[in-house]
Amino acid sequence: MWYNLIAMKNQPQEYYTPFQFKLPIEIEKIIEISDPVYTFCEVIDHIDLNKYLTIEDRRIGRPRYDEVTLLKVILFAFMENGYESLRRIEKLCKTDIRFMWLLQDNPPPSHMTIDNFMNNVLNGKIEEIFADINAYIFEQEKVDLNHVYIDGTKIVANANKYSWVWKKSCEKNRLKVFAKITDLLNEMNEKVALYRVKFGIREEYAIEYLEQIQKQYAELCGFNPATAVRGRGHHKTAEQRHYDSLSQYIARLKKYAEHIKICGDERNSYSKTDHDATFMRMKKDYMGNDQLLPGYNIQFGVCDEYIAVFDVKQYASDMDCFQPLMEKFNRVYEKYPEYPVADAGYGSFNNYLYCEEHGMKKYMKFTMYEKESKDKKYREDPYRATNFPVDEEGNLVCPDGKKFHYLCSRPVRGNKYGRTEELYQCEDCTNCPLKEKCCKCKGNRIIRLNKELTRFHEEVLCNLNCIHGALLRMNRSIQSEGVNGIIKWNRSYTRARRRGLKALNLEIAMISCGFNLHKFHLRRLSYKLAA
Repeated sequence: MWYNLIAMKNQPQEYYTPFQFKLPIEIEKIIEISDPVYTFCEVIDHIDLNKYLTIEDRRIGRPRYDEVTLLKVILFAFMENGYESLRRIEKLCKTDIRFMWLLQDNPPPSHMTIDNFMNNVLNGKIEEIFADINAYIFEQEKVDLNHVYIDGTKIVANANKYSWVWKKSCEKNRLKVFAKITDLLNEMNEKVALYRVKFGIREEYAIEYLEQIQKQYAELCGFNPATAVRGRGHHKTAEQRHYDSLSQYIARLKKYAEHIKICGDERNSYSKTDHDATFMRMKKDYMGNDQLLPGYNIQFGVCDEYIAVFDVKQYASDMDCFQPLMEKFNRVYEKYPEYPVADAGYGSFNNYLYCEEHGMKKYMKFTMYEKESKDKKYREDPYRATNFPVDEEGNLVCPDGKKFHYLCSRPVRGNKYGRTEELYQCEDCTNCPLKEKCCKCKGNRIIRLNKELTRFHEEVLCNLNCIHGALLRMNRSIQSEGVNGIIKWNRSYTRARRRGLKALNLEIAMISCGFNLHKFHLRRLSYKLAA
């Protein structure tokens, strides 16, 4: 037995595996010459990144991670995959040889390091970095900034289901609480009538006013809230019931006031788990019950297949997003585009007037554009008010030869920009042989017109139906719709990952940087293949 143990100790044991990790001294030899990392480095090397990053050194603690290297790693990850999670970027820095090459012997950053850098440093500077990237790419590609193709897409917010808060519901419930408070104050007045005190009754009550009444009522009745009884088997006094009811109403009013404050003047809803998200209708309803979903309206302005400008809005309608997008375009490029091309979601009186004030041509469709262009019967209908001829005195004349006289001007209902319309009434519709075709009203027909809007529509029809307009419409459907298709479906970005308007703006900016860098690389490859 002892002989076998000695024999085993004398046998040499070898610890090895048949697979050995080997890397050449120069990593560049493994990376292909057509890899996008070289195009990425070409663009980034022509940008001075130090002016956007932190330059002061920390006096104590661990040294700060090189922020230029961090920015390169993050941008290249978004360029490759459209959107990349922080843990995935950390893993790529450890396993992908191209990220190792970008790190330049720096240790791989952790996902928390990347997250702190994006939130604390990159959040306020990303739009300037995006503008610098576009400046180099647009100069190389000779991008035309006079033609901007605009389109919006809705992104589902990173919010929980069934987390909605409706502003109108809060306002209705608040009125009901006011009515209950009135009844309660009437009961309390009967209780304190012996003290010759009467609490004021109002239609609406301020929270501070109710808190003052509550305190005064407790002092008059000698009720101490600290000695209030709670739970089953205890009989509440009338004073405690009044005090507790008023406390509940005050708490409800505070809750409704907070909800209305978060919604603001321009929104009617928000999500409890993402206060910046607004409930709007999406094309794809993942809940399957045709309900409104919390989301954001993402706007893109595309020039020669590159994203020139982007914006993140809380409005469900695209009409309210056009002017902020153009103002952002002007801040970045110090000019307004000559041809802003958009679909019917952007055509409104205020947007047309805005284009005319800033020297832009009107190439945005309006709501009835398709019917005006394709339905000849509707376009040439003699009973439409816009088709009525004008006599020598400037009066509108109906098909029966009757004149329409001006009545008044009034603001359009529901229009928050103050657009007005003129009302005209026919002088006499009695015994008119064409009344059944003209109108179904009992008295004289009244028409509503806005001559300036009618002129805008005629100008838009003339612009879009010419050869140049047809080419722009076709190009818009290719470029702007193509950008949304690539981002949402080819790169699988259909739902926001971050919460809040500011955080989502950072996310969309990173995606736009990655999109333009990727598009620039594909253009370079196509030029080489063509050559």
